[in-house]
Amino acid sequence: MDADLHVVLVAPEIPPNAGNVARTCAALGAVLHLIRPLGFFMTDRHLRRAGMDYWRQVRYHVHDDWEAFRRLMPAERCLFFTPDADRRYDQVEYRRGVGLVFGSESSGLPPAVLAEAPPERRVRIPMRPGIRSLNLATSVGIAAYEAARRLGFPGLA
Repeated sequence: MDADLHVVLVAPEIPPNAGNVARTCAALGAVLHLIRPLGFFMTDRHLRRAGMDYWRQVRYHVHDDWEAFRRLMPAERCLFFTPDADRRYDQVEYRRGVGLVFGSESSGLPPAVLAEAPPERRVRIPMRPGIRSLNLATSVGIAAYEAARRLGFPGLA
């Protein structure tokens, strides 16, 4: 799993969101990890359309479950995005090989995944009170570009 940046989607539900995340990963050279269950098939036309022709440039892996992914990357290398976190995404250190972990659009990260997340590895994107969440693809874009910036935009023009 040699890469500067990994984007991890746990049980994503909406094909256009996953496709847009794939485009962001292509632009950054990040590896995309999709963790089942998926709310779509990888052949879904909406997924392909949102990712456009960038899918050929995305390194991605589909994992059967969280445990399969965790065998490849320990929680200590990940940042877990959840609105309940105390720390903002701009208040943590980003190291080469970091995994940015996001939950599904409707329910966020599953309790079992959050239970494995050390409190200091849980982060949030600040929002006004009363706003439940940002779009998944938007959240990934915010976090992935912050991570790339902190890493010095490796390999980017």
